[in-house]
Amino acid sequence: MEEKKGFFKRLVAGLAKTRDNIVSGIDAIFSGFSSIDDDFYDEIEEILVMGDLGINATTSIIEELKKKVKEQDIREPSQCKQLLIESIISEMDVGETAYEFENRKSVVLVIGVNGVGKTTSVGKLAGKLKDQGKKVVLAAADTFRAAAGEQLSEWARRADVEMIRGQEGSDPASVVYDAVCAAKARNADVLLIDTAGRLHNKKNLMNELGKINRILEREYSEAYRETLVVLDGTTGQNALAQARQFREVTDITGIILTKLDGTAKGGIAVAIHSGLGIPVKYIGVGETIDDLQKFNAREFVNALFNVKN
Repeated sequence: MEEKKGFFKRLVAGLAKTRDNIVSGIDAIFSGFSSIDDDFYDEIEEILVMGDLGINATTSIIEELKKKVKEQDIREPSQCKQLLIESIISEMDVGETAYEFENRKSVVLVIGVNGVGKTTSVGKLAGKLKDQGKKVVLAAADTFRAAAGEQLSEWARRADVEMIRGQEGSDPASVVYDAVCAAKARNADVLLIDTAGRLHNKKNLMNELGKINRILEREYSEAYRETLVVLDGTTGQNALAQARQFREVTDITGIILTKLDGTAKGGIAVAIHSGLGIPVKYIGVGETIDDLQKFNAREFVNALFNVKN
């Protein structure tokens, strides 16, 4: 539990900028209004939208808040804070089934543009799964960026997992084929695949992912499939746009949101979940292997509002 507690502390610290961006304004509304009226709701709505929660999520959260206020016959604006927190939590809850792949023989495909922390996230995820006692095989299918293979092999060494890689510039699908053979031979629990992220050329990306998917369907159809897209939390609404674009080329089952420690746009986690119906499954708040954790809606929102867990 020490690790979790440490992470919550880092999350509270990491979300400080987002908190300044959103929560101080909301607190002012709760203390500044004497009655709960349309202006009160409008002010909250504006702050949530400005905090990158997005229109969809904000509308849904405000509706939920209005419903609770009515049901519980609440008259004081100050009593709304906890209700607002609960509304945001219920908007974001991912539930237990989000991590089904951990209990099955599975293939996890990780996609994302360069620079978002994709390869690092793959390495950290490998370490986490290994710590849970899983047998992990890593596939370095990002063969376009020279440093990607090196970087991943360093993570593989740290996590003490096996890595399959090809020559620089080789066909990513052939690396995946070799990795599937290795995963089967070693009876691996999880095959974790790092792919090249090039969104500006969607056609190539589609072809490449299509090829990889065909190999996985043909050679490893028994494996449970998970496709995670890595997004950089500091880019706010741009991350949402990226997720949309990736969703056009492949089925996405979850999001890894990185770099939340350096941004005032942490609210984007809520926007992505709500706007795309794709759950944020992992969040990263730093550089070390422990800085990637499963997303917990209650912890995230409590950290956002600096409420003791």
